[in-house]
Amino acid sequence: MRNKEQLTGFLLDHAAQRTVSFHMPGHKGSNLYRRFGYDGFLDQMMDCDITEIPGADNLFQPEGVLRNTMDRYRNLYGSRESYLLVNGSSCGLVAAVMASVPTGGRLILARNCHKAVYNALSLAGAQPVYAFPEMLPEYGITGEIRPEEIRRCIAAAPDASAVLIPSPNYYGICSDISSIAEIVHDAGMTLIVDQAHGAHLKFFDENGRADGRCLMAAENLGADIVINSIHKTLAAFTEAAICNVMSDRVDSDELEDALQKMESTSPSYLLMASLDINADLLEKHGAELIKDWRKELELFYDRAASIDGLQVMTHSRLDDSKINLDMSRRGLNGYELEKKLRDRGILAELITGNLVMCMSGIGNTRNDYERLYDALREIAEAGNAIVSASGRAEPGNAAAHPRDEDEAERRDEMEGEAPPWPNQSFVLHPVPHKRVRTPIDDTIGRVCAQAIIPYPPGIPVICPGEEITEEIVTYAKTLRALGQNVMGIDGDGCVLVGV
Repeated sequence: MRNKEQLTGFLLDHAAQRTVSFHMPGHKGSNLYRRFGYDGFLDQMMDCDITEIPGADNLFQPEGVLRNTMDRYRNLYGSRESYLLVNGSSCGLVAAVMASVPTGGRLILARNCHKAVYNALSLAGAQPVYAFPEMLPEYGITGEIRPEEIRRCIAAAPDASAVLIPSPNYYGICSDISSIAEIVHDAGMTLIVDQAHGAHLKFFDENGRADGRCLMAAENLGADIVINSIHKTLAAFTEAAICNVMSDRVDSDELEDALQKMESTSPSYLLMASLDINADLLEKHGAELIKDWRKELELFYDRAASIDGLQVMTHSRLDDSKINLDMSRRGLNGYELEKKLRDRGILAELITGNLVMCMSGIGNTRNDYERLYDALREIAEAGNAIVSASGRAEPGNAAAHPRDEDEAERRDEMEGEAPPWPNQSFVLHPVPHKRVRTPIDDTIGRVCAQAIIPYPPGIPVICPGEEITEEIVTYAKTLRALGQNVMGIDGDGCVLVGV
C-alpha cells in the first residue's frame, strides 16, 4: 500500500490518476519517450545513474559524449556555444550575470525577472537598475519590456555592463528583442535573455510561422546570451536547461568559470541523458512534433472561441503555447476556475487574478486539448449568466441563470479575493544591512530587507530596498489566504525589514 504522506507514495498515486498536464515539465510523462523508442532508457534509469566513470566524459571538461550533446544543441540553436545546465536556468542566469557584470558594476534588469536574477545580483555584487514592464490592466499582469524603457535605463546608467530581460514572461508575452538588442549593442552592453519559458520558440520560428507572425526566439533576434529551460516546454527532465552563447561579446572563459562555480560537481547523468534524448527527438522528429503542436493549439483556440463567457488572452507578441483563460464573465475568478479544472483531472500551471495559465508542451496530445475544451465548455454551461462590462447579465444564453443582487455581491467579494499584480511604482532606498523580523501588517512604509516572492511565478512582488506599500501587504496576505506559496513570509506572518 502506498503511503501518500511520503513523497514516493504521493508521486506514484499522482501518476496513477492519469491527470492531464498543462503544467511543466513539457514532456508530460513517459508516453512521448515510449512513442519514439526510448523504453530502454526509462526501464533502466537506475542503472544509468552513474558518475564520471571512464567513457562518461566530464561536464566541466567535455571532450566525449557530453561534448557531442553540447554540439547537437549548438547546431539546433545556431549558437556559438551551448552549455548543458543541470541546476536549471537559475544557475545559467546567475553565471551569465557573474560573467558579464564586474563586482560593484551595474546591471539593467527587468523588474519582473525571476528570483534567480536577484540572487545573481547578490552573488555577483552587482547594482540593479530597473526596467519596468508595461502593465496590462485588462488582465492584471505585466507585459513586455518596451525598447524605449531600455533606452531610458541606459541613459540613466550609461556605465551599466549588461541588460537582462525575460522573454517570454510567465504568461507567454515576448518583448521586441530585435529592437532592444540594437539599443543595447549601440551602448556597448551585453544583452542576456531569460528565455526559460521559450526553449521551443526557435523551433516554432522555423516550423510554425507560416502565418507571417514576427519571430520570437531570442537566438534569432540578436541576443548575446540566451538561457533556455529545456524541461519547461520540451522533453528533458526537470532542472535540465541550456545556456546558448550567440556572439563574441561574451567572454566564454569567464562564463565557463562562473558555470563551474554554480553547477553541482556531481552532475546528474539522468538529467544530461534527458537533454541528449531531447536533442535526438528534435533532430529526428522535430518538424513533425512542432507541426502537430502548432496544429493542436490552433484547433483548440478555434474551438474555445465558441464557448460563451470564456475569454482567452491575446497579445501581439504572445507565445500562444501558453493558454491564458479567463471565465470571470461567468462569475469565476482564477482560483475557482482552476479548482473546477482540477476537479475534472486537468492541472494548470499558474493562477493570477482571473487568469488561469495552462502551459502546453511538446508532449501534449490531441486528447489533452480535447479534455481541456470539454471541461471549459462544461464549466461554462453549468456556470452563472454571462456578465457584461456594465455588470448586467447578457441575454441569449439559455443555459445560464439570471444574475441577481446576491450574485453581484458575491462576485464583488470574489474579485477582492483574487487581486491583480500590484502596481509597479516603487519608492527606492538603500538595501538595509540591519534587519528585523516584523509582522507584515506593521510593515507599511518600511523598507523591505528580503524579497517577497509568490511562487509560482517566482517573480518578486517587492525587493530589498523597496518601500512596502499597503497594496503589497494586501496582495501578499490574500495569496497566502488562498493557499499560495509566498516566499519571504514566515509561518508567523512576519517579514524582514530594515531597522
